[in-house]
Amino acid sequence: MDVIALVGPSGTGKSHRALWVAQQNGADAIIDDGILIKDGKVIGGSSAKKEKNRIMAVRRAIFVLPGHASDVRRAIAESLPRRILLLGTSENMVQKIAKALRIGPVSKIIRIEDIASKKDMELAQYHRLKRGEHIIPVPTIELKPHFSGYLIDPIKSFFKTSSAKRRRLGERSIVHPVFSYYGKLVIDDSVIKNIVHIVAEALEEVYRVGHTHVKHLVNGDDDLGIMVSFEVVFSYGHAITEAMATLRRRLRTEIERMTGMVVHEIDILVKSIHVERGARTHARKAVSPSG
Repeated sequence: MDVIALVGPSGTGKSHRALWVAQQNGADAIIDDGILIKDGKVIGGSSAKKEKNRIMAVRRAIFVLPGHASDVRRAIAESLPRRILLLGTSENMVQKIAKALRIGPVSKIIRIEDIASKKDMELAQYHRLKRGEHIIPVPTIELKPHFSGYLIDPIKSFFKTSSAKRRRLGERSIVHPVFSYYGKLVIDDSVIKNIVHIVAEALEEVYRVGHTHVKHLVNGDDDLGIMVSFEVVFSYGHAITEAMATLRRRLRTEIERMTGMVVHEIDILVKSIHVERGARTHARKAVSPSG
């Protein structure tokens, strides 16, 4: 197994260009900020971007936290990559990572200034420092389970790249880490409940939303996502099964888009059916025996 590295100062666009560098140099795996990525999936490690301060983030990125290096070594042994691309801020850092993971010395160093213009690096710095955005070379849908509670978006275009080229190289996503420029983001359960009410009551099939409950799935300090349950009163005359499917789909989309949280389950209890007075009279006439 061969090891190469892309190095450059923090926030200069290394993660943005990681997929291109890997493709150009025949690397089929990437190690970036504590995670091992192969075939567009996170297959080992834990991201430094989830740490609560910069010191812990650095320790996570160089694999000195207990159990972290062994987890990634095991993933490497199972996935058997031919060549790994390491990302780091200096030659010393990537050599430390290679040593911690026992994958041998770095055979080739690629510098960010050799593949990115000064203008592109300044733009990357702007997005990092002013907007608190960090890029991870993994599709949004794959990142969601690893970053519940973080705002995650597919990268649009910091730099001018055609959509066809992006599809060839793979997808990337933007996350706002806890220690970013904007500080920690905490979303109260009342926000989730408000989204449920607004989305549900926008459907003509829904007459009223009742009690709503939000349950968090946690593992230690990590929030793994949420389960949402609520009561609903449907208006008479609509197909309830179809309406519930539509409601679940729209709620999951809106909650995940607005909060970054992974929605594991949405339970809907149909409390009753609301019948308008005119509809009730019409229904009675429809079923009354003819004279």
